[in-house]
Amino acid sequence: MDTGPVFPRAALRAGMYESFYLRAVAPEEPLGVWIRHTVHKAPGRPARGSVWCTVFDARRGRPFMHKTSSDRLSVPPGGWIAVGADAWMGPERAEGSCGEARWSLGFSTGEPELRHLQPDWLYRAPLPRTKLTSPAPAALFEGVLELADGRSIDLGGWRGMVGHNWGSEHAERWIWLHGIGFEQEPQAWLDVALGRIKLAGRMTPWVANGALSLGGRRHRLGGLGARGLSMHESAAGCRLRLPGAGGLLLEGSVEVPEGSAAGWRYADPEGGEHDVVNCSVASVQLTARLGGGEPVALSTAHGGVFELGMRERDHGVPVAPFPDG
Repeated sequence: MDTGPVFPRAALRAGMYESFYLRAVAPEEPLGVWIRHTVHKAPGRPARGSVWCTVFDARRGRPFMHKTSSDRLSVPPGGWIAVGADAWMGPERAEGSCGEARWSLGFSTGEPELRHLQPDWLYRAPLPRTKLTSPAPAALFEGVLELADGRSIDLGGWRGMVGHNWGSEHAERWIWLHGIGFEQEPQAWLDVALGRIKLAGRMTPWVANGALSLGGRRHRLGGLGARGLSMHESAAGCRLRLPGAGGLLLEGSVEVPEGSAAGWRYADPEGGEHDVVNCSVASVQLTARLGGGEPVALSTAHGGVFELGMRERDHGVPVAPFPDG
């Protein structure tokens, strides 16, 4: 996992944010974990760090959610980010606590990093203002997360991913989709981000960037020149049509189990906020057509992530009472 933090190089006058995160899901039940370590830096001010922990259990309804923030922000030896006294994340481990949750997790991958943006010069260009990679688009987890209510969740054998994003501003509207543990193709995975930005007061169409892995081969999805993309989204999920390289066409739907989504509020470094709805135990039903070949069905009952970032506040998902920024 060849990656590293951006925040130590940020100029004092600059505004920026950064996030290192992981998500993992149980193989047999709708139980998932999403942990984020973030940096928020307003222009002219020192950076602050936060730790976010969400535990999803569709059988219980609303997820466990907590967030803590600290001025103690650093890069640990051999790691990516450390927030506060004991929360840190690096290429193979994440350790920490957040409110009533405490965890000690290890992860491994046989996959190289996924760099969503193509061509590579987009990582150096002013736009998009959000850059993202997945150091481990498919990962295997071990370790335990404990909650104060007595739950001890063993993540041994869980699958998921490890992600990294940074930038000066969130997209005006975005969607992140991740899928793993597909019934028909156990080693397949999906990792794609879609964004709309505002230029000259107008919203651009959706642009998608990511990949679908089938049979150990990655197939690029979206890109600046992709045509025929269709997305119909709400806080309850989406219906999608994503074109890809080599004639790939991916169609299907993602559904959020009722009452299982987490609602957070994200702040932009220079002001403004988005509501973010995330469900990391979503169901995914897809059909992939590769260059005119036979369609490949991909389905998982709870192995998906659906995340929607938006300006509106009437989405119906309760937002956690933790300010950002």
